[in-house]
Amino acid sequence: MATVALVVRDYDEAIAWYVEKLGFELFENIDFGGGKRWVTVGPAGGNGARLLLAQAKDEAELSRIGDQTGGRVFLFLETDDFSRDHASMLAAGVEFREAPRHEAYGSVAVFADLYGNLWDLIEPRR
Repeated sequence: MATVALVVRDYDEAIAWYVEKLGFELFENIDFGGGKRWVTVGPAGGNGARLLLAQAKDEAELSRIGDQTGGRVFLFLETDDFSRDHASMLAAGVEFREAPRHEAYGSVAVFADLYGNLWDLIEPRR
């Protein structure tokens, strides 16, 4: 899988949050005119899938912002150093919904993005 669409309220606020809070890289920001853009962000260095930030265009799409998965964890951000990235994200103001857990599969904690979508920060056990 290369790209996942994420419905957002505003392109620029979403770019700022993902770049400043998660340290993502802005890969593409192409203006098609009429308020439509092709915007992709993802982990720096291109390691992992990208998010296509899709600005909601109508009330139906606006109603799905922050709840594309019915309240379940939506995306998984994998790290090779859980403690480092957890501390960095906390310092940047990312809202974690739980304390870190150490499970059989690795270290994990659920956080919310700017719209309330739930993510796992996870360092898989190798």
